[in-house]
Amino acid sequence: MDKFKVVEKGYSIAEVNKFVDDVILQTESMLEKMKKQHSENMLLKQEIEKYRKMETDLKNALFKAEQSGSDIKKQAYEEKNLIIEEARKNASRIVNDALLRAEKIEIKADTLERNMRIFKKKLKLVVEQQLAVIDEIEELNLK
Repeated sequence: MDKFKVVEKGYSIAEVNKFVDDVILQTESMLEKMKKQHSENMLLKQEIEKYRKMETDLKNALFKAEQSGSDIKKQAYEEKNLIIEEARKNASRIVNDALLRAEKIEIKADTLERNMRIFKKKLKLVVEQQLAVIDEIEELNLK
């Protein structure tokens, strides 16, 4: 710091006033810078708070998405089990129906076979009767 010139009755009033004015200007400039910095700091704090809120919102959204994903997986698993159970029931019903139809077809086949044997016996009997009639006719013609 420079020393003030000594004049009659003390220091030079002009230099002291100039120094005081310079100090006031520097102080005001520093205060203005501090206000500006404070204002910028407040804006930055607001931005940080905004980003923290966004982070919280994103975390909540992610948590809900994970929960929804888990719920969807669980629901799909349950639906898969229901579909498999229904398919098993349907398969069992189809097999049972097929077995019943096969049994009915087998019964019909047995009935047809039995009827065929009866028909053959009756036809053989009719043919034998006709042959007997032919033999009688030949005997009558020969006499």
